[in-house]
Amino acid sequence: MTKIRDYDEELAHLQLALIRMQQKAIKDGSKTLTVFEGRDAAGKDGAISRITEHLSRRNTLVVALPKPSDRQQGEWYFQRYVEWLPAAGEAVLFNRSWYNRGGVEPVMGFCTPQQHAQFLNDVPSFEKMLVDSGMRYAKFWLDISRETQGERLKARSEDPLKAFKISPLDAVAQEKWDDYSAARDEMLSRTHTEAAPWICVRADHKKAARLNIIRWLLHAAGDKTLLKGVAKPDPEVIFPFEVAALSDGRLAR
Repeated sequence: MTKIRDYDEELAHLQLALIRMQQKAIKDGSKTLTVFEGRDAAGKDGAISRITEHLSRRNTLVVALPKPSDRQQGEWYFQRYVEWLPAAGEAVLFNRSWYNRGGVEPVMGFCTPQQHAQFLNDVPSFEKMLVDSGMRYAKFWLDISRETQGERLKARSEDPLKAFKISPLDAVAQEKWDDYSAARDEMLSRTHTEAAPWICVRADHKKAARLNIIRWLLHAAGDKTLLKGVAKPDPEVIFPFEVAALSDGRLAR
């Protein structure tokens, strides 16, 4: 368990490195896109908040889209996401993304099996186009145990300050745990590619997850000048997806 003092000190150091990384990205005109997916209550909001806390508001955008409108339901599936992609010097973080069609939608019956299959077929090509365009792209899957999810959802429902974090989907997250697990397994297996690999995060311990996500982003940037005093990501917490992780205990069943 990460101690509070150690956590606060390392977080501050990592956030300074994120600032330097963004300053360079703005100067170079780099485009940065980061996608956060995961179980309900896995800690996506908290991780994104720690990453963006001290970054430029002008150049940083967090995107959490509502359910599609009637018109959007008749568009090409990726169309409403494309308009939010970063321009030069910008960083965009998606709090859930097009991968709704890889998990929530098929489990909840919000898309047809044919639409789900089409998505799984199309998304690797879509993401390769993003990467080939010069975009720096990372996608994280935050994973937690069933017990941890239950505890967090209960605490969320009892805290009036978290009213905006409550979703109608929370009520069935535990009930449909196995269905979500099956959808996750297929999604990760089908959409983990060389161009756009999934980075899995064991997020039962929120603070360790947050630190390791930021470490990963800094090391992935490939700029050694940013890495002074930045620890390497802990492979017990964060790792590139591989099929073996579905059965060896690294991802919750």
